[in-house]
Parts: sequence; C-alpha cells; structure tokens
Amino acid sequence: MVSLLRLVPLALVAGCATASGSPDGAGDGAALFVANKRGDTLTRLSLASGKTTAEVASCANPHELATSPDGRHVALACYGGTTVDIFATDSLKPINSYDLGENARPHGIVWHDNGDIYVTAEGRRSVFRINQPLGPLGPQSFEFATGKAGSHMLAVSPDARTAWTTDLGSRTVTRIDLVTRRAPLSVAVGEEPEGIDLSPDGRALWVSARKADKVVELDPMTLEVRREVATGRFPLRIAIRPQGDVAVTSNLADGSLSVIDLASGETIRTIAVSSPDEAEARQQVTILWSGDGARVFVAETGTDTVAEVDYASGRVVRRLLAGKGGDGLAILSQTAGGKQ
Repeated sequence: MVSLLRLVPLALVAGCATASGSPDGAGDGAALFVANKRGDTLTRLSLASGKTTAEVASCANPHELATSPDGRHVALACYGGTTVDIFATDSLKPINSYDLGENARPHGIVWHDNGDIYVTAEGRRSVFRINQPLGPLGPQSFEFATGKAGSHMLAVSPDARTAWTTDLGSRTVTRIDLVTRRAPLSVAVGEEPEGIDLSPDGRALWVSARKADKVVELDPMTLEVRREVATGRFPLRIAIRPQGDVAVTSNLADGSLSVIDLASGETIRTIAVSSPDEAEARQQVTILWSGDGARVFVAETGTDTVAEVDYASGRVVRRLLAGKGGDGLAILSQTAGGKQ
C-alpha cells in the first residue's frame, strides 16, 4: 500500500515543547538522545559533561529513536500513538510529525543511509517505509504487511532491499522484501523474540529470544537457523559491535551483558552492569555501542539512568541521568553532521 502521509501541525508534534538546559547545545560535542517512555519526553545529553542540554515534551509513551544520516535530525517512534516525530538534534526543536494511521503503535525504527525511515507498526502488523521524510517533494509512505503479532523491532539491509522484524506474539522472525513485495517469510525462533541485529557484512542475522534466554543466528535470506547460544536471563536486546567481532545482549533479569563471539558462536564474557539484586529496580533495556566500539550505553528504565560501560574492562564508567523511564537511545559524535 502506498499513501501520502498525513502531516501533523508542528505545534502538536511535542506538545508544549519547552527545552531545559542549553537552548542549542553549542559546543557540547558528542550527544546521546534518550526517549523517556514514562515521562513522555525526549532528552539530549552531552557526553562530554554528562549533563542534560535539552529536554522537550514528546508524544505519549515514546520508545525507539534514530538519527538521520547527516546527524541533523532525530526521529522518534510514538509507541503510545500513531506518529513518527522528527526533531532537530542541536536544539530538539520539533520539525515534522508523520501519522501512520489507525492503531499504528510505531516502535522499532531505522533511519537508513538512503535517507528513508523504516519503522514497525505493531498495531497494524506491518512495517512502513517513509520515503525521504524531509525531501522537497514531501514524503510518501509504503506499508508492508508482516501478518504477525507483535512486530516489534527491525533491521534493514545496507542496500535497503530487505527488512526483518521480530514478532513477539507470534514467536517468529519475518523477512520482508522491500522491492518486489513478495509474500513475507516467517520462521519460529523461540519464546518472545525481541532483539535483532544484522552483521556488518550482511551475512548473519542475530536475534535474542528473551523468554528462552538465548540468541539465534539465522541465514538472512532463507531464515534457516544456524546455531543457538545461551545468554544471561531475559536477553531483551542484542547489539553487534561496529567492528563485527562480537555482540552483546541486554539481560534484564540479572543486570548483565552477555558478550558473544560471532565467529565461534560462544558466550565469552559476562559484564555485570548491576547486580542481580539490583536488576529488578534498574530494568535495563536498550543497549547501544559507541561508534568506535569502545563503550556500551545501557538504558536503565527503572532508575531513569543510562549506564556507560567501558567494553575492554567491563567497568561502569558513570551513570547519566535521563528523563523518566529512559528507553530508546541514539548517539551522535558531534552536534550535527558527525553521526557515529
């Protein structure tokens, strides 16, 4: 299905979008963006100072977010509603809002190097492509059905020909052909698959099945299961290091990160972000690598913090204070044009 997206007036994009801290973040260098699902806000943190440089009201229950290829904008998936909202990264000024339609519940989101935005619409059992959302001709939307319950997170191939979703309710991974629009292919991979990431060379798809305490490697095109690897408890997310050598899972139930060697398919380390006794209170969710693969950022929804972990030592360097219920994360190496 192809349709023109309905644009929401700018005044409605972020409610009363009042920023706290520095109005433009000038001179802050590297920045971390956090979607705060309990506070209904979007926060911008300076990684140099660790302080909040801007925080604005957002849509209801925002979850995931992604930065544009040029680093000038950040797109927010409004899981409590139907829109994808776009803000300027330097100031968090609202730019545009795109309505995906009734019951969309957008969640997983990728702003691809080709300039298009790809986002799951969990309530519609589909994936949307928003074509050139900031282009001069105005955006169009293309909807691709998964037909599966709980299409939650997604990955997109570097050539933008294929997308994959994890379908929590259906216990499946689904491959979507974004060009020929062939019928989607789905395979069962375990209880409540959620995390998903594609290896940098595009040859392996990795999925975390959170209720099965495991990750699964699949052939990206056939979805044949190649191997399974045990992890810590409740691996909510998986993120592959930019170098492509390892992946880490965010183990919500025990407060750890499992480090998986992608060549051997073995868990080689466990990094304690918090103790098992603290895990329930901290509720660690989203994980994100720095562009150089030296640090892992871990959103701790329960304590409104983001833990910054040194990968080499496994040490928690510091905890950054975000908004209420910080979940989705995105990072820039500088205020604009320098995305990591």
